[in-house]
Amino acid sequence: MELKPTPLEGCFELKPVTQIDNRGSFTKIFNINDFKDLTLNTSWVEEYFTFSKKDVLRGMHLQLPPSDHFKMVYCLEGEVLDVVLDLRSSSSTYGKSHSLNLSSKNKIGLYIPPGIAHGFLSLTQNSLLTYKVSSVYSPEHDSGVTWNSFGFNWPIKEPTISDRDQKLEELQNFNTPF
Repeated sequence: MELKPTPLEGCFELKPVTQIDNRGSFTKIFNINDFKDLTLNTSWVEEYFTFSKKDVLRGMHLQLPPSDHFKMVYCLEGEVLDVVLDLRSSSSTYGKSHSLNLSSKNKIGLYIPPGIAHGFLSLTQNSLLTYKVSSVYSPEHDSGVTWNSFGFNWPIKEPTISDRDQKLEELQNFNTPF
């Protein structure tokens, strides 16, 4: 597995090894020994996925302490514009974001530490994103900031957004515990 740092400390692009032959391909996205060698948290306790239609925007989400978590995401079908936002007040990149395309073709994943909000825009009709997280989802610790409050230039004016995401706080009003 190749690990590429992003501009946000502790957040990494993950490039797994893929084997291709006449049958198709085989990609290993997680091996506990590889992650330990890379000094990445591997205490996954919950795994889930989202299936999204084109122009669906989900985010920007995170869990607050004590339910904050490390997260690993991969796009298994389609393509998404994946965005992370640093909400750690002690970080030199507080309020800064980073984006990359995740797709079933490029097989790139993203490793996200606590205090980094995560969201994505589905670029294809059917996008399937899988998540591994290091804490069990806690509704009372569910939080985030609105998708359009932190200066990111999304390539869409009117995405499809959930009621929940529309009610998140703007970055300027978010009281970070990180």
